[in-house]
Order: sequence, then C-alpha cells, then structure tokens
Amino acid sequence: MSDQSWPLYPPSFLGILGGGQLGRFFVQAAQDLGYQVCVLDPDPESPAGQIAQIHLQANYDDQDALLTMARTCRAISTEFENVPANTINFFVEQGVFVAPDSFAVSIAQNRIKEKLFFQQTRPQTGVGPVHYHVIEQATDMDKVDLEIFPAILKTSQLGYDGKGQQTVKDFAGLREAWQSLGNVPCVLEKKVDLAFELSAIIVRGFDDEVHLMPIAQNIHQNGILHLSMVPAPNINQHIQDQILRAAQVMIRELHYVGVMCIEFFVLKDGTLMINEIAPRPHNSGHHSLDSCVTSQFEQQVRTLAKLPLGNSKLMSPVVMLNLLGDLWTDGDNKGVKSSPNWNQVLAIPTAKLHLYGKSEPKIARKMGHINFLDESVDLALESANRAMEILGFTTNKE
Repeated sequence: MSDQSWPLYPPSFLGILGGGQLGRFFVQAAQDLGYQVCVLDPDPESPAGQIAQIHLQANYDDQDALLTMARTCRAISTEFENVPANTINFFVEQGVFVAPDSFAVSIAQNRIKEKLFFQQTRPQTGVGPVHYHVIEQATDMDKVDLEIFPAILKTSQLGYDGKGQQTVKDFAGLREAWQSLGNVPCVLEKKVDLAFELSAIIVRGFDDEVHLMPIAQNIHQNGILHLSMVPAPNINQHIQDQILRAAQVMIRELHYVGVMCIEFFVLKDGTLMINEIAPRPHNSGHHSLDSCVTSQFEQQVRTLAKLPLGNSKLMSPVVMLNLLGDLWTDGDNKGVKSSPNWNQVLAIPTAKLHLYGKSEPKIARKMGHINFLDESVDLALESANRAMEILGFTTNKE
C-alpha cells in the first residue's frame, strides 16, 4: 500500500465487505467520484461484484482474499453488520482504515449488547428501548414479568427482515418459541402500542462532523420494509429534536465513522422509543439516491476517504417503494412470471426505478425499489399507489 497522506483521492481503491444491493450502490457512488472498488463476497453473481473493478469471490475469513484486499485498498467499509469482527481487526492490523470499526459493529450485530448500549446512553439521549428481558438460558424465563406479554422473542444475532423472531402471548408460548429458535440467546421485547416507525440516517466524518439526513416514516409488510415517506408526515418538531439529540449522542459514543441508521418507534401516546441500529446505509435511505443533494452512499464514500461530508438537504418530497421477488414469481415460488410492466410504471413521470441486478427472483427477496418525487408526500404517495396497482401489489400493512 502507498504511504499517500489523507484524504484519499481518486483513482485509489476503496473496499467493501459484502456485495448485495447496498454494496452495489456504494460501488456506483465511489465510481462516480472516480474511485476504483474491490468487493469481497462469496456470491459469483454478487450485485456489487458485477460492477466493481475487482470482485474477490471468497468467504469473509479467507486469508488469501483478505490479504489481497488489504494490499489493494487503503480504506474498507461494510455493507452488512454480520461481518466477522476478526476480519475487520485483520484489516486494522494491516494498516487499513476501516469504517465503521469492529467495536460499533459488534454492538449492532448483537441485540443484547445493543439494548445495554441503549440503556447506558439513555441519560444522555433521553430515549430508551421498549421493555425487554434477556433470555440466554432456560432459567432466565423464570425472571420474566407477566406485564411484558404479548411480546416478541428475537434471536440476539443474525435476525433481519422479520427472520429470527416470533410473537409470544404467554409463558407457555415463550418456552415453545425459544425452543423453536434453537435455544439460542434471545431478547424478549414487549409489543408496544405503535403509532408509526421512523428511521434516522446519521453520518459522522473522520473530523467529527455529523449530519442527520431527512427522517423517514416507514410502513412494513410481513416484517419487511414496504415503503418510506420523506419528510416523515406525522412527526412534530419535538420528536425531530429528540431524534437529532439521540442520534448525535449515540454515533459519538460509538466513536462511529460512516453512515448509520437508527430506527425509532413513536407510540400512540407520543412517546419516542429506540428500536435498533444498523451500522451501514439502510433500505429506508434509498430515497436519497434521487431526493437529496448527497445520497447516503456518497456520504459513505466520503467518510471512508476522509473527505468532507456532502449537503444532506432534501431537494424533493419522496416516497420509496420496495420491490420484492413476489412481483416476478408465482404464489408458491415454483415458477417465474415475466418481468413486471415497467413500461406502465415508468409512464408515471415522478417514478425513478432502481433494480439491483439480481438474476433470481424469490419470495420476499429485495429486487429493487422505485422513488417517487413530487411536490408533497401526498402526491408522491398517489404515484406510488398507482404503481402498486399496475404491479399487482397486495396491501396488508403491519
């Protein structure tokens, strides 16, 4: 590696661990700025690997691949939180700048550590998690209080998009659910009287500059993000101020450099609670590709290269609609239909289509998204609803 001083200028190589759609957008943003990108991902059809200058098709603990990446890149980021901590530490030992570092990632990839972090920072943030219990062994269930039911049991690691979690109504259901999840460490969270969910994407540069990107209000279906509305239509200034303060505290307490998403719950009584953090760009921030001066992915590139952050200003109200493999496949996931009717969708003048380069549609697999930009969220939502009718969406909302 070169001894070139920081910031890191193009056409230097940047690295990304993980080659899904988040990695693909990182690659595109980096290349737009003139950088070259090396992707490490075992999938030969990795969406990010398809377009990167180098695709190392190997596992995340493959020593030869890690050494090649360390010799190629002076700075490396991650696109998902379950990269082994040893992998991140290896790069640091090789003198590579890694953002975010293993400390922040290790907290975000473990719900038990994450909840403890939320409790520890609550005096500073003013926002805490929902009522919960940690279940690491069978005897921990004896300590659970009755008031927590109904609740959701979530595995402490590897759960996302509704995976690794079950709703439980009582003690008997808790024992059954814990066994069905493999008797692994879990967090039991009380189901709350939810009004809506928000996500805040916050960015911190190497120089401690912090930007909060526009807050999104989200709707889910079957545990997967369905659509995001920006600016969030139901928040007031007080909630916005609470989120800004909490996000600034947490990103600095984690000594975090890069892009991080923090998900919040707003209860029907107006209480703000924190749900979880994701140490990376986030699905709910995909709108920024078209709606903001600087997208979350360009911010990720800037933080990694130790460049100044871009302006996060929202240029247009927007609704982001997720596109799942259900649109391509039949109901039992055994057959593949023809491509959705993009001609009619793109006849909607506010629609901006982004497909992820995934060759095999599957039920619940994220295949792309559409951003609808308009003069108001209501108008953008009308366009999104029109597209859903064309595409044959179902409308079961959580």
